[in-house]
Amino acid sequence: MKLRKVQITTLPVKILGIESSCDETAAAVVEDGTAILSSVVASQLATHGKYGGVVPELASREHLRAIVPVVRLALEEAGVGFDDLAAIAVTEGPGLVGSLLVGITYAKALCFARDLPLIGVNHIEGHIHAVVLQADASLEYPALALVVSGGHTHLFEVREGFTYRLLGKTRDDAAGEAYDKVAKLLGFGYPGGPIVDQLAPHGDPHAVKFTLARMKGNTLDFSFSGLKTAVLRWVEKHDQQHHLTAEIEARRRSGSVTAQDFLPLTPQPTLDLLASFQHTVIEEILRRATVCIEEICARSLIISGGVASNAGLRAAARAADLACPVYFPTPALSTDNAAMIAAAAFQKLRAGRFSDFSLRAQANLALA
Repeated sequence: MKLRKVQITTLPVKILGIESSCDETAAAVVEDGTAILSSVVASQLATHGKYGGVVPELASREHLRAIVPVVRLALEEAGVGFDDLAAIAVTEGPGLVGSLLVGITYAKALCFARDLPLIGVNHIEGHIHAVVLQADASLEYPALALVVSGGHTHLFEVREGFTYRLLGKTRDDAAGEAYDKVAKLLGFGYPGGPIVDQLAPHGDPHAVKFTLARMKGNTLDFSFSGLKTAVLRWVEKHDQQHHLTAEIEARRRSGSVTAQDFLPLTPQPTLDLLASFQHTVIEEILRRATVCIEEICARSLIISGGVASNAGLRAAARAADLACPVYFPTPALSTDNAAMIAAAAFQKLRAGRFSDFSLRAQANLALA
């Protein structure tokens, strides 16, 4: 079935974005690719926290419950109706197939019922546009984009017109995944990344010496599985000396959910371990970003994704002697949201790059 074509005029162009790639159901309305009129996110942390990670089947069911009210609320907060929209954008991948299908199916249904164009958006490109929609004219190209989250750790060259070239990626765990797995190992629950970030300043980042990854082949690739294993080995080695098994079990049983709750339950050796782990992750990330900036003569560095809200990473990147300015999204736009999906769709709308009803969920969709 053919979708209605849109004439781009001087009038404000509004796009409804829908995001459901993992464990957050989100909808947003963005005007002209830069003005966020609304952004609604329904989190599933309460559902998945007890399992220590995202359960794909449960995530799909929660999306089914949330998708209609979330979209309705986004339209209400933006003060618009379907007749005011130029298009509907939806994440097509990468992500959990069942979760993606909920968003894609609902977006297709809306486009069919309202005779609106459909635009499929790559989730990773969305994260890049989370920065673009805020920085806008101050960004200069070519830019280096570092997308770092629980599911992705990628380095891209971004050129004018938003063409991408992959420079490096993780070969195993993503950085955010390593944070969550280390936090789970140490009894901090899920999601543990923010807890590690908030507890790290209380420790000595040089107390535990971790070996930096040495990559064969593409030296710009990442690997965090070795660092995760090194943390496990440290725990095993120092268990008897520091009574770590009892300490970890006490945290698991405490019911604590905030860093302030966990702090009295976390002795100095463990705080030092967390600080050293975070220091090593940040060093791995910024070391490769620095090389890439020089290689492509980048004029801007974009850091986005869930880990971009990490206070340690933000401070280190801004303190580093980088050859170009660094741009972060706000914390609300660092994690998964639909505003970034709608923003990324604006360029596609202007270029007339629409999707049809054959659009499908792609778990491993590549950006470049």
